[in-house]
Amino acid sequence: MSQTKREQVISHIRYLRQELRDMHLGIKEDDFFPDPGELRGLLAQLEALLELIEKNTKVQSNSEAA
Repeated sequence: MSQTKREQVISHIRYLRQELRDMHLGIKEDDFFPDPGELRGLLAQLEALLELIEKNTKVQSNSEAA
């Protein structure tokens, strides 16, 4: 993975982690549950990151096999 993409992924993961922390605090302290659409959005972002990482891993393993 190029350095730029790696930095983008790290930044995105940090953002998602903060969003999840905020949701957790809302649930824990205020018994406030997040909007289902908000949860779906975070899940979609996590899935997109996973696909990016899996795709990159497959490309690297294919190039190493050659």
